[in-house]
Amino acid sequence: MDIALIQRIFPYFLEAAGVTVVISFLAFVLGMVLAAALTAMRLSRSRALRFAGAAYVSVFRGTPCLVQLFLLYFGGPQIGINLSPFTAGWIGLGMNIAAYMAESMRGAILAVDHGQREAARTIGFGRARTMWLVILPQAARLMIRPLGVNTVALIKGSSLVSAISVIDLAYTAQRYISSTYKPFEVFAVAALLYMLIVIAVSMLVRLADRRFAID
Repeated sequence: MDIALIQRIFPYFLEAAGVTVVISFLAFVLGMVLAAALTAMRLSRSRALRFAGAAYVSVFRGTPCLVQLFLLYFGGPQIGINLSPFTAGWIGLGMNIAAYMAESMRGAILAVDHGQREAARTIGFGRARTMWLVILPQAARLMIRPLGVNTVALIKGSSLVSAISVIDLAYTAQRYISSTYKPFEVFAVAALLYMLIVIAVSMLVRLADRRFAID
């Protein structure tokens, strides 16, 4: 193993890791917002909204994320959508992970005992108030672990943005392999940094899960 090479390239990989963290964070925020909207649509009384929400989830879960990124970045200009690689990367990842997060949220809400809804109705709560004050606080605890799993998958899947020239960990690794011809050392550094990011996120998820469990 070429230790000198690892020491030389490590600072550049740290910078690329920062890009991976930022793009994953932005995609996570977008995914959460879209997932909340999709969950509301799928639980709506409106058949049209339920259908639209289900269609979104089916399309984005049923097609590869890489293809979705290509459609957004390379196909977007044909319909007037011109995005930089970075912007297309986090938007594409966010739109994709939203479909998975929405299913986690919906599953958590449906898992709350139906008797809770009935009890809230008997004391005069409307549908919206029941959802906001009774169902969501209980469902939030059930969402933590599934959403944590989705977030880890998002971080690992963020490597796909290298295919549209975002200079993240995966792209940086490919660039250094072409110049050093030492894939083991290069990919080992990239894998280590991905693992550290995932471990940090997993620890935050466990802390949140314990906090809610205590409360």
